[in-house]
Amino acid sequence: MERYYQQEIECASREQILAWQNERLVRQVQNVWDNVPYYRKKMEEKGLTPKDVRGVEDLYKLPFLTKDDLREAYPYGLMARPLKDCVRIQSTSGTTGKRVVAFYTQHDIDLWDDCCARAIVAAGGTNEDVCHVCYGYGLFTGGPGLNGGSHKVGCLTLPMSSGNTDRQLQFMVDLESTILCCTPSYAAYLAESAIERGLRDKIKLKAGIFGAEAWSEEMRQDIQNKLGIKAYDIYGLTELSGPGVSFECSEQTGMHINEDHFIAEIIDPNTGEVLPEGSKGELVFTSITKEAFPLLRYRTRDICVLSRKPCSCGRTHVKMSKPMGRSDDMLIIKGVNVFPSQIETVLLAQGYAANYQILVDRVNNSDTLEVQVEMTPEMFSDQLSQVAEREKQLVNALKAMLGIYAKVRLVAPKSIQRSEGKAVRVIDKRKI
Repeated sequence: MERYYQQEIECASREQILAWQNERLVRQVQNVWDNVPYYRKKMEEKGLTPKDVRGVEDLYKLPFLTKDDLREAYPYGLMARPLKDCVRIQSTSGTTGKRVVAFYTQHDIDLWDDCCARAIVAAGGTNEDVCHVCYGYGLFTGGPGLNGGSHKVGCLTLPMSSGNTDRQLQFMVDLESTILCCTPSYAAYLAESAIERGLRDKIKLKAGIFGAEAWSEEMRQDIQNKLGIKAYDIYGLTELSGPGVSFECSEQTGMHINEDHFIAEIIDPNTGEVLPEGSKGELVFTSITKEAFPLLRYRTRDICVLSRKPCSCGRTHVKMSKPMGRSDDMLIIKGVNVFPSQIETVLLAQGYAANYQILVDRVNNSDTLEVQVEMTPEMFSDQLSQVAEREKQLVNALKAMLGIYAKVRLVAPKSIQRSEGKAVRVIDKRKI
């Protein structure tokens, strides 16, 4: 366990952290220049060569990468290693159904496991714990990330994946799970289910590591009270590796970024200007140890604040606040990235006009998604049975695109309020 929380790494001086970052950034820029023609072209367009980046102080000179770049370069355009050196892919959905795919060498996976192991240790995990992982497995990074981190710490790992609540609770009781890893909304549902079944006193959980979706401080307190645990936040993106880019410690006042692997910046989302520490802006990451899929200055679109105030846990790596919103129109619903443009793509393909509204809410600590769609005048004359069948078809088409269930309600033509300015496509009633 001590391997993942060592004085010389997570409690290093600012000078040592900068030394690591300078050395690794210079090496990574050269690696990308030599092996990623897509990014080299972006550097050349700015008149840059690797010699122009001598350390972190020159990071601002490099061009940004965005999710649009990942889609344009799909699938292999941003790889820095040949396929024969890669052992895994992970993926997240895109706005038009095209996947964003990230590649990993074995070394990349080892470092990712280490980052997730640090998060488990920060939550009090040791090799005597039973780590209950019910993030989704497969292409989604949540399950594989925490699974690997749990192995590195030496926990008994339960690779439960998501769903089947009765089985989750049975194993949680029978195998005496002590650390729960899942989305906060599912943790809340498990808590309510345990109480309803009279199992609350039989559960031995002491901590939870929750991420992949936005959650409020009120929700944290509710989960902690119902499960009798301490609830820790964790942050990550598939594009960078997955969960474990940053994580909360016992202080629960922000997430420590693994600065020996990632350099964080805060920029003005409109101008791209780097903002001073303590400013609220868009979070940008540069991966300085990733081999197969190294991203330089990747715009996350998450709005947050960085802080280097001393932390009572002893870790010196910079903290990021819980994301305060997005600089784009992406929604995170039940841990899944959802773009209004995805929904629009489905509606247009099914013959509907682009007159719709997306209603997001949180009921019993679980996200709900409803799509209201205007029928065409021709459809409005249909029988109720035909309307119901149309709604069912849209539900299936949206689930195929988004990967989650969305309730669909077909409404009368011109019943959704028009706007003279930007259309109000999304009404998010969640308290975040």
